[in-house]
Amino acid sequence: MNTLFDKIWDAHVVQKVEDGPTQLYIDRLYCHEVTSPQAFSGLRERGIKCFRPEKIFCMPDHNTPTHDQDKPIEDPVSKTQVDTLAKNAEEFGLAHFGMMDKKNGIIHVVGPERGLTLPGMTIVCGDSHTSTHGAMGAVAFGIGTSEVEMVMASQCILQTRPKTMRITVDGKLGKGVTAKDVALYMMSKMTTSGATGYFVEYAGEAVRSLTMEGRLTLCNLSIEMGARGGMVAPDEITFEYIKGREYAPKGEAWDKALAYWKTLKSDEGAVFDKEVCFAAEDIEPMITYGTNPGMGMGITRHIPTTEGMGEAARTSFMKSMGYMGFQPGESLLGRKIDYVFLGACTNGRIEDFRAFASIVKGRRKSEDVVAWLVPGSWMVDAQIREEGLDKILEEAGFAIRQPGCSACLAMNDDKVPAGKYAVSTSNRNFEGRQGPGARTLLASPLVAAAAAVTGVITDPRTLI
Repeated sequence: MNTLFDKIWDAHVVQKVEDGPTQLYIDRLYCHEVTSPQAFSGLRERGIKCFRPEKIFCMPDHNTPTHDQDKPIEDPVSKTQVDTLAKNAEEFGLAHFGMMDKKNGIIHVVGPERGLTLPGMTIVCGDSHTSTHGAMGAVAFGIGTSEVEMVMASQCILQTRPKTMRITVDGKLGKGVTAKDVALYMMSKMTTSGATGYFVEYAGEAVRSLTMEGRLTLCNLSIEMGARGGMVAPDEITFEYIKGREYAPKGEAWDKALAYWKTLKSDEGAVFDKEVCFAAEDIEPMITYGTNPGMGMGITRHIPTTEGMGEAARTSFMKSMGYMGFQPGESLLGRKIDYVFLGACTNGRIEDFRAFASIVKGRRKSEDVVAWLVPGSWMVDAQIREEGLDKILEEAGFAIRQPGCSACLAMNDDKVPAGKYAVSTSNRNFEGRQGPGARTLLASPLVAAAAAVTGVITDPRTLI
C-alpha cells in the first residue's frame, strides 16, 4: 500500500546510497536569474555541458520590472542578473523565455499553464516555492544552487527521502473562503514549522473541490509550514486543465499519459507518517497580523494576547507586534491600509483576477490606496483582456502592470515604503519582505479587493 508520494519517488530512484541519500532522477529543472549564475559557472569551470538540456527551462522573474519591460532595466544589479541568465541559456543551449516573450512570467505560474508541469514528474528549481507544482500531482521541491548545478550536470540529485503527511480538509468551504484562506488557516494551527521534514499530500472534499488554480495556491504555501513540498492527487480537474496545453502530450501520447496519471493516487489503506484533519466549516477569510505566515487569524477575530505564553515566545511575539504597530487583543477590521498587492506565484493566476474583479466591479478604488495588480504571466495578462476583466478593473480605478514577481519580495522596483501597511496576496510577511520597514498582511484576493475599495481591512463577505 503506497502513498502518492511513494509511487512517484520510487519510480525515479536511480540508486540508493547505503546509510546515505537517494540518487533521484529529475524530469524538469526550472531556472530563474537569482539562483542559477553560480551553477552555470560551476559547469563552465569543470568544462562540462548540461546532461539533458531539453529538460531545463529558464526565465527571469524576480528582478523583472512590472513596467516598461521593452526598455533596458534601470537597476544595474537586476539588469546584470537578467542578462546573465539569457547569456547562460544561450551558451548551454537551454530554452529561455525572456522579458516580453509571450511565454514569460513567474516560473511557478508558467510551468503549469504551459503544460511543462505534468503529473508523476519530479520537478526542482532553485526556489522554495517550487512546491507549487505539486498541485498537478508531481513531486516538486526547491533546491540550493549547488544542487542546481548537480541536476544540470547529471539530471539527478542526491536527496534524503522525506517523511509523509496527509492533511485532510473535510466538508465544504464557506462563502468568501478561498484556497489561500485554507493554507493560512492550516499555518495558524500548525505554525510555520508544523510540517518540517514532511512531504504533504492534501486530501478531503474541500481540497477536491478546489480548481487547479486553487490547488496551486495551496501547494505553493506548503513550504511556509516547513514542508519539503505539497501535492494533490491528479483527477479530472487536473486532466481537463492540462489537455491541449502547449507542452502537454498529444494524440496517442496523451492517451498513454492519461492512463498512467490515473494510477497516481494513494492506495486505500496507505500509511502516512502523520495524519492531520481540519473541518472546512471552521475556516473563514483569513489575514495575518504578525511577521511570519503562521501568525494569521480569521478576519473577524482578535489578535491573540500573551496570556499563557512562555518568556521567549512572549518576547518574540511582542517584537513582531512592535514591528507591525499592533497590540495584542485588538481587531484589525477597519484598520487603515496603504497598499494592496495582487499577484505573486501564490495568487497571480486568472482565477485570482476574476475574484478581485468580482469585488471591485461597480465600485471605486479608495483614493488612499496604492494598488499593484500584477499578472503572473503574459498568458494571464492575455486572459484578463480576453475576459474583459481589464475594463472592469480600469473602470474601478485600477491599472494592470506587466508580469513578474513584483512586490512579493523587495528585489525589484515594487517596494512598499517603510511603515506602510500592505494587504498582499503573496506568501511571506517577514520583516522587510516587501521593502525595508514595510508591514505586510497576507490575505486572499477577495480580502485584498475589499481593502482596496474601502481603504481599510474589510471582511469581503460584506461586499459579496
